[in-house]
Order: sequence, then C-alpha cells, then structure tokens
Amino acid sequence: MKQMHILFAGGGTAGHINPALAMAGYIKQRHPDARISYIGTPDKLEATLVPAAGYDFYPIPCSGFMRKISLASLKHNAKAASQAVLASNKAKKLLKELKPDVVIGTGGYVSGPVLREAARMGVKTAIHEQNAFPGITNKMLCEKVDRVMLAMPQAKKHLKENRSYDVTGNPVRSELTSMTRADARRILQIDDRPLLLSFGGSLGARPINEAVCELIRTEADNPSYYHIHATGKAGYRTVCHDLEGVDLGETITVREYIDNMDVCMAAADLVICRAGAITLSELAVCGKPSVLIPSPYVAENHQFHNAMTLKKAGASVVIEEKNLTGEALIDTVNGLIENKPKLQVMAESARSCAIDDCLERIYRIVMELYTGA
Repeated sequence: MKQMHILFAGGGTAGHINPALAMAGYIKQRHPDARISYIGTPDKLEATLVPAAGYDFYPIPCSGFMRKISLASLKHNAKAASQAVLASNKAKKLLKELKPDVVIGTGGYVSGPVLREAARMGVKTAIHEQNAFPGITNKMLCEKVDRVMLAMPQAKKHLKENRSYDVTGNPVRSELTSMTRADARRILQIDDRPLLLSFGGSLGARPINEAVCELIRTEADNPSYYHIHATGKAGYRTVCHDLEGVDLGETITVREYIDNMDVCMAAADLVICRAGAITLSELAVCGKPSVLIPSPYVAENHQFHNAMTLKKAGASVVIEEKNLTGEALIDTVNGLIENKPKLQVMAESARSCAIDDCLERIYRIVMELYTGA
C-alpha cells in the first residue's frame, strides 16, 4: 500500500508554523507511517522549528511586497517580484519530486506559489486561515484550493460567497487543557485570591510593559490579588529599572518569559495580552476572561479583528494601543479582577467560543481529500 504523503506550506511567523506542526503531529499519531514534508522560507522560524520537529524541510526564498513608496521599498519589491517567479518554478519542481497526496497551506507568502502550483497540477489542496480577517495569500488561494478551513466563522464575510467553508478552530497545545485550576495554584503556591496574568509576547511589547508598570505600582500598595507579568526578552531590563524601589512582595512576580504557561493560564482569573489568533484560541479553550490589546503592527490589522470576536461574545475587554495608558489599564483591571460574577460570565462566554475537536476536524478533511471521499 502506498505511503500517505502530506505536504505543508507556510511560515514567517509562529502563528502560521505552529498550527501546521500541530496538524502534522496529529496525523502522525493516527498514521505513524505517514510521510510529512514542509516547504517554507529559509530565513524564518520554520527553518529551525520544522527540522527540530523531525520533518523534512524544503526552503523556497519568498517575501511579500512593501506598500509604502520609497527607494528602499522599490528595491525590496523588485527583489520580491524576482523571488515570486523563482518561487513558482521551485515549487513546481519540488511538487514533481515529492509527489504529495495532499498539500495544506497555513498562511505566509511562501504558501502562495506552493498551493497555486499544486492546484494547477491536480494535487488535492487545502488552506487553513487562523485569523478572523484572512491574510492576503489565503484570500488569493481561496478559489483555487479544494477545501478552505477557517479558525473563526467571522472570516467568511471577508471571503468569496460562492463556496463552502469548514470551520475547524485553531489547534491548541494539549498541555493547556490538562491542568486544573486547583493543581496550578498548588504548584504556584498561591491562595484563593484572584490571579492576574499579563504578557505581550516572547519579545515583549513596550506599550504593554509601560502600562503594566503603572498598574504594578498601585498593586504594591494593595496586595488584594496576585499578578504574574512577563516582560519579554526586549523589555526585562527596562521594566526592572522602572520598578526599582517598588516592593513587589509575595503577590507580584515579574519574569522575562513564562515557561510554564499551562500552569499560569490554568491558575489565572484574568489575562492581559495581545490578540494573536492562537492566543485567543487558547483563551477560549481555557475559558479565560481577558483584556486584549491588539498589536497595530501586524498585516491588515489582524489582531483587532481577532480581538473583536471575543469582545462581541462578551469574553473580553479590548483596549486599542492608541488608547492604552496606565490609567486606562488600572481602571479596567480594577473593574474586573475582584468582580467574580462578571469574571464568571466572561469565562463562560470565552468557553462558548472554543472548538475542542479542532485537530480531529482538520484530520477528517485531510483524509477526505486523501481518499477522495
């Protein structure tokens, strides 16, 4: 019997790579003999993460176009145009060599030429869109592929109406759902007081750090709840300097990075964070109320659209970065953190947005493509 071969294409950010790796891992659990391959860019995260996960990695240089008009952007766009032609040729060559049964794109510029060429060659194809507002590449691929998987149903209104869509959710790390609140609090050695968890990403986010520092100064005088804040790599020294002389006591913890997110998330009563697609899926699966501060620096303002899905569901309060101040954050947190009935309603609303069987839904679609069902 022929070995099943699934090829993934996507990258540039963890938001495109981690869903692909989660899908690949689930397929390997169900079919240990399946072959998994991955096409991505040679200078982004996928070039490191994919081989580390044990999958064959094939690089294709590819980049997007800059919209601002300048000499630098003209040079960049000329290079990007050249790369686009070469990427299509390289994708066609790799597809002929690899002969995959199904090709799945998870977003990022590199997935464009791979999925387009696969569709032209008659290979079964699917894309997975993680955000409420679809990215440019997936918008272009929408009419060319066999199946379109969406993490959020809200994405449908931004895509073509004349086709069907599969709402699958985003893959979420299994360890996040296996920890109970009681066990997490025992591990953290904290009592029943509320726990606020805040972070801005692995690199950090300066506006969030600055507002949180103001919040921490007020908390130090009134330790009625716990607070764990991750500054990110770029912000740790600055935050420590800004909080010099502030007595954090036993209730406030400042870290560079949260390496036990499963524990901290399970123990938390309220979360302050950005609004990346995977993060929001994690908040939903864990049933966590949140204060979301969308990054305004991502393409097409994805994070704002993502955040609004939880806000409209009643699970989150959204503060746009342009409106973020220490005072605004303090007022928001104070209005929520010790309001147990409000937090309970928000938690239930978050949980109602969760799709628990995401990977099984995706697996069924992949198998339907593979078997021709």
